[in-house]
Amino acid sequence: MDEKYPDPDDPRHTPGLEPGGQVPPGETPPGEDSTGGTGPDERHNPAKGWSKTPVIILAVLVAVFLVYFLAWAVEL
Repeated sequence: MDEKYPDPDDPRHTPGLEPGGQVPPGETPPGEDSTGGTGPDERHNPAKGWSKTPVIILAVLVAVFLVYFLAWAVEL
C-alpha cells in the first residue's frame, strides 16, 4: 500500500526516520503537530501598573530625600 499522506503519529510510516524513530544525521526532523495547549492555564490576569501604596511610599521617600538635601544645601 502506497500512502500519499502518512500518519504523523506512526513513526514506522514517517519518511526520513530510522528504525526506532531516530533521525539520521543530516536529516531534518519532522515538525510538531501543534503547540496549542502548552504552558500554564492562566485564568487570572494580574492588574497592570502600580497600585497606590507603592507610589505613595515612593513619593514620600523622594520628598524626604529632597527636603534633607535642600536643608543641607541651605546650611552651607
